[in-house]
Amino acid sequence: MTESGVPPVIRRATAQDYLLLSELGAETFSEAFRAHNTPEDMQLYLARSFGPDIQAAELADPSTIFLIAEVGGEPVGYARLREGDSPAAISASHPIEIVRFYVRKRWIGRRVGAALMRECLSETHARGCDVIWLDVWERNERAIAFYQKWGFEEVGTQPFRLGNDVQKDLLMARPVSLRAAARREGTAP
Repeated sequence: MTESGVPPVIRRATAQDYLLLSELGAETFSEAFRAHNTPEDMQLYLARSFGPDIQAAELADPSTIFLIAEVGGEPVGYARLREGDSPAAISASHPIEIVRFYVRKRWIGRRVGAALMRECLSETHARGCDVIWLDVWERNERAIAFYQKWGFEEVGTQPFRLGNDVQKDLLMARPVSLRAAARREGTAP
């Protein structure tokens, strides 16, 4: 339940959601990176990473799962998961990556992220994946703490370029079996 008493609903995205996903992705990315990067760098990155054409292509990819979080019919966040490879720092036979995990700023801390993460873990478990992994910007302390709460541990780093600035992402991973073990012990978040 959120503070308003309305539980978040997590649904699978449809092909018609590509503009919504583009908007949510660009909005949340801008909130996180705007203070640390030039407007020109941001515009270029956003056009390349969150344009509607890109979202439509990602929705059509069978290795991808898009989940949308809604409260009272309002879209408040989303996650994109993708089966495939993992970096050398993460050993797995069948990994799945959380490529994007976003909750609108005013909904952070209101149980939306928890509901969305539970569904991500459920999807990962259902697909028989052994490791779920992600990368998170090193300056996003709140996101890092959230992922740690869910059993993700730092396993490496990787640089990325945003405009003229080279920044760093933390690679975080957790075995999928943690979910089942936590449920048995009654300690799942």
